[in-house]
Amino acid sequence: MNGIRHFLLALQFFTRVPVTGPLAAWVGFSPQMLRASAAHLPGIGWLVGAVAAGVFVGVGMGLPGVAGALAAAVLSTFATVMMTGAFHEDGLADVADGLGGSARRDRALEIMKDSRIGAFGAVALVLALGLKFALLATLAGQGWQAAGIAVVGAHVLSRLMPLFLIRWLPYVGDSGASKAKPLADAITGGALAIAFVWALPAVALLLCAHDAVHVGAAVLVAVLAAGWMARLLVRRLQGFTGDGLGATQQVCELAIYLALAWRA
Repeated sequence: MNGIRHFLLALQFFTRVPVTGPLAAWVGFSPQMLRASAAHLPGIGWLVGAVAAGVFVGVGMGLPGVAGALAAAVLSTFATVMMTGAFHEDGLADVADGLGGSARRDRALEIMKDSRIGAFGAVALVLALGLKFALLATLAGQGWQAAGIAVVGAHVLSRLMPLFLIRWLPYVGDSGASKAKPLADAITGGALAIAFVWALPAVALLLCAHDAVHVGAAVLVAVLAAGWMARLLVRRLQGFTGDGLGATQQVCELAIYLALAWRA
């Protein structure tokens, strides 16, 4: 039963899906529970990915051509942004503003706390969203079933990758105010194992629609992208922040789409 409670707590924290009333009372809350809920982040990816894939395929099958595929990609992304409250996109923008705005660690962290978006953050969001729309439209050319499966797999696996940062990097954000406050302490090996249980079926699902070379490449580039983000955050900030975790998810999701869409 604790696993269900932790999943529902993750649903509250990482999405805007309402968990209220008697259900919320049953779930309960403690900092330890919230920390344990991070293990279910790939499970949240299944839910968000299913919504994204449903909108993408549903709209795309009703609209012709490349323009239709692009419109489907835009509406699919809009659905996920509404579902998550742009949680990860906000992290990407803040990291771009902080690291682009100052070479000094303390100043970069200060900029990342500012709720206002700057030039670097705006450019990062435009480039990331534009690349995502283009890659999703390219994946649509492989068939809508394969494209929908790619969306689900990318949402699940990209939410596994930030957990490695939580496991092995020090937390450097403001633990009193940050969105990553419950993640300030490293997650346990058992929690990471639970995350793998959520993520491994996504690899199997991807193998149902894509060849092993592309799926293997997608997993590899996601790991490399997470490693690159970890190296960047350690070099510039000496550890991770909540925004860094969101940025890592976004970078890894794009890397997975790129690998799956790449022409062999």
